[in-house]
Amino acid sequence: MKSTIQDKSKLVNSVFSDVHRKYDLMNDIMSLGIHRAWKEKFIDWMNPQPETKLIDVASGTGDIAKLFLNKTKKSGQITCVEPNAQMLSQGKEKLKKYDNIKWINASAEKIPTKDNTFDYYSISYGIRNVSDINNVLKEAFRVLKPGGRFMCLEFSKIDNELLNYLYKKYSKAIPFIGKLIVGSDKPYKYLIESIEKFYNQEQLAKLILDNGFSNIEYRNLSYGISSIHSGWKI
Repeated sequence: MKSTIQDKSKLVNSVFSDVHRKYDLMNDIMSLGIHRAWKEKFIDWMNPQPETKLIDVASGTGDIAKLFLNKTKKSGQITCVEPNAQMLSQGKEKLKKYDNIKWINASAEKIPTKDNTFDYYSISYGIRNVSDINNVLKEAFRVLKPGGRFMCLEFSKIDNELLNYLYKKYSKAIPFIGKLIVGSDKPYKYLIESIEKFYNQEQLAKLILDNGFSNIEYRNLSYGISSIHSGWKI
C-alpha cells in the first residue's frame, strides 16, 4: 500500500511539473472557459466574510485565492498549500501583488500549520490527485477552527445520459490537445483516467461525513461535470 501511495505522489508531481507553464491556458481550452464560472460559484457558496482566514490546499496557480481576496475586499488572510514546487512558483508570480498570502510547499496529507487555525478550507480540483483521501480529510478537520467550513470543488459524475456520452467522446480528444499545447499527452491521459476512477457525489459526501464533518451538502455544476461539496466542523 505504501509503495502505491508513493508511486501516485511521484506520478502526480511529474504530471504538474510537465504542465505548470501552460496550466491556466489548458484549463481554459479544455473547459471552454467554464472552469472560471464554476470557481465563481464555489466562492459564492462559500460566501467568505471580511477578515477571515482561508487555507487553500492544492492551490495550483492561485485562482481560488484570488477570488477569495476579491470577495473579502482583500481583507482576508490566505495560506496556499501546493505540493508541486513549480506550480507554487507559478501561483506566487501570478499573485505577487498581494501581500496577505502565505505560500507553503507541502502535501494535503501533512499540512505544517497549527490546529484550529482557519475559518475556511478549500481544495479545488486537487482531492482527486491525493494519495490518501482519508488523511487529507482528517488534516482538513484538524486545521479548521470549530465552526469552520470545508469546501471541495472536483470533477464528478454526470447525471444526464446524453451529456455524459458527449463528454466521454470529448474527453478522448483532450490528450491530443495536450500534446499540441503542452508537448505531452501523458498529463491529460492521467487527467481523464483519474476523473473516471474518482468517487461519485454521494460517495464523496459519505467520506467527508466519516471523517468528522457535519451538515454535508453538495451541488452539481453543469449536470455534474463538476460538483461542490460542503461540510462543517462542529
